[in-house]
Amino acid sequence: MKSVDLTTAGSLAGKHALITGGSRGIGRAISLALAQAGVRVTIAARNDAGLQQCASDIAALTGQTVYTVQMDVCSAESVVAGFDAAVKAQGAVDILINNAGQAASAPVLATDQHLWQQMLNVNLSSAFLCTQQVLPGMMERRWGRIVNIASTAGLKAYPYVSAYVAAKHGLIGYTRAVALEIARSGITVNAVCPGFTDTAIVDEAIHNIVEKTGRSAEQARDSLAQHNPQRRLIQPEEVARCVLWLCEPAASAMTGQAITVAGGEWM
Repeated sequence: MKSVDLTTAGSLAGKHALITGGSRGIGRAISLALAQAGVRVTIAARNDAGLQQCASDIAALTGQTVYTVQMDVCSAESVVAGFDAAVKAQGAVDILINNAGQAASAPVLATDQHLWQQMLNVNLSSAFLCTQQVLPGMMERRWGRIVNIASTAGLKAYPYVSAYVAAKHGLIGYTRAVALEIARSGITVNAVCPGFTDTAIVDEAIHNIVEKTGRSAEQARDSLAQHNPQRRLIQPEEVARCVLWLCEPAASAMTGQAITVAGGEWM
């Protein structure tokens, strides 16, 4: 019987991970968790000031130098340039976390083509563009981890966010298709689906609820927490720990999965 190495201590040390949308919220928590595991981290985002602050914070907490790259994940040219810079600075990418995302709400009849396309570009096409950059090298080395940060909105529906729901459903479908295609390559491809998480995106949702309904911020926050059977918002660090595990050698049999971190919201 062929043995499988299930050890985890130090197993990711020296690997190179690139995290899109890595400077805040869930992306920041993932970047920190990977750095704490000894991974060489590159964080990508559009805002350079946010990138530099995040890199400084992680370096102070872990002693690890974090490389930053300004990247617009909706632009193929920007993605190519960003990955080229990251590889030159840190070496080939072993772990890709497609975390960049955006949520915008509108009734279906008020969703114009621009909003529709923006949600698809940020939440779905960005993962396609970034995966194209790392997959050839991973296949050549016969090892790699790709984790797409989806949402419970990729597994179920919510009203007033039809474009976002469509994009996240598409991201889970893309995850499964790629995972099947390269199943024998030593690369795993998974999606992590957080419920409502205590991030800036949820803060914006709370603001919109307050403006449209007149409810207080606390009432609005509680209304979002009600989706979770534990009656709370998910913390970014909880999502990060799931992602970290999926990157470990011990998770080599996990591929094509859509794992919820949502307190039982989806079963």
